[in-house]
Amino acid sequence: MPAVQETGVLQTITELGEHAAAGTGIEIAEIQLRGAGKSRLLRVYIDKPGGVTHADCELISRRLGKLLDEKDAVPGDSYTLEVSSPGVERNLTKPRDFERVLGQKIRVALQEPIDGQTRFEGKLARLAGGVLELETGPEHIVRIPLGQVQKARLKFEW
Repeated sequence: MPAVQETGVLQTITELGEHAAAGTGIEIAEIQLRGAGKSRLLRVYIDKPGGVTHADCELISRRLGKLLDEKDAVPGDSYTLEVSSPGVERNLTKPRDFERVLGQKIRVALQEPIDGQTRFEGKLARLAGGVLELETGPEHIVRIPLGQVQKARLKFEW
C-alpha cells in the first residue's frame, strides 16, 4: 500500500479509536498497521492514568472492532486486531506522552546532533514551549526541541 494511502488509513483508524475510547478515560497511545493481505495486523496501544487492565483492552477491542468492521476501515480481506498496554518502556511520541513521564528517565534519539550527540538518556525535568529539558547528569540539562526527536522511550529502572 502506498505511504499516502497508509497515512489516510491510519488517520481513519485513529479517529475511530478515539471514538471507541470516548467517555472511558482510556486514550489511544499508538496505532500500528503491519503486513499485507490475510496477515494484516492492527496493533492498538491504549493507556490511562493508573495503568491499563485486561478489561480495558477487551472494551476497546470490542468497541473498535465493531467500528472498523462497520466502516470497512482496514484494507484487505482480513486482519487481526490486537489491543494492549504500551508497556513499561513505551514509545513517547506526543507531547502528552512526555508530560505523563515528567521526572522519569527516558532515552532520546535525535534527527540532528546536539553538542555532537544524537542519543541522550536522562531524567525528563521539564517540557515547555515544545522543548524537552533532559537532566543527563548532576546540574547538566540538555534542551531538545520536540521537532528534533526521532525516537523516544521511557527507560524502565529496577
